[in-house]
Amino acid sequence: MEFLLAAISLGFLGSFHCVGMCGPIALALPVHQKTQSEKILAILTYNFGRIITYTLFGVLFGILGQSVALFGYQQWLSVSVGVIILIALIFPKVFSSSKFSSKTFGLLNKLKSKLAAQFSKHGIRSFFSIGLLNGLLPCGMVYIAIAGAVATGDVYKSALFMAVFGAGTLPMMFAITYSQNLISVKVRNVLRKSVPIMVGIMAVLLILRGANLGINYISPKLSEEKSVECHSPQINCCQTKK
Repeated sequence: MEFLLAAISLGFLGSFHCVGMCGPIALALPVHQKTQSEKILAILTYNFGRIITYTLFGVLFGILGQSVALFGYQQWLSVSVGVIILIALIFPKVFSSSKFSSKTFGLLNKLKSKLAAQFSKHGIRSFFSIGLLNGLLPCGMVYIAIAGAVATGDVYKSALFMAVFGAGTLPMMFAITYSQNLISVKVRNVLRKSVPIMVGIMAVLLILRGANLGINYISPKLSEEKSVECHSPQINCCQTKK
């Protein structure tokens, strides 16, 4: 279950990086006039909405990863995702595209208008809706998490990866909403600087995992014989009859 450790670590460290994107929304939540218990419930409901969206991303992209794995390309998928993450980490401008940004600008405006509408409400449902919509906003760390989820090659593991990633972001996102001074700026900066290191480690682990080196937990050896038997039962049966 090492992928869960990678997911929660990525979520926790990545949350310090994503404060710039989600922080203003979390700080703007109308919770400060509520009682202590209502405030905690509202913050948790908002974050639960975010995690639900991340989990749905895990299901959606997990279907893609599982489809690739069924064709026997899970190793190549893991290596490819790891290499792409490393390239994006070392050369971030490679994946930047003004054309893509212009196409998504309209969608972002719609999302922002829906978010603004929810902020005018104060019911518990509005906090959940804000969280759901917040999870749809573009975020580099979420994209990296999705890449890691796809590499699991399984819908259940992919959904679980994204859910655990979301849970990893919870402490920081809860803290900045509850009290923006709870975690000092110095601590945030130190942890934010460690994000690229964590992302790089995850990318290397994905590459090693697909390298089929026979190292337990890091690069397990896949049995080709079992794979052949599973994919060609009719051939084995015919040979037995002969």
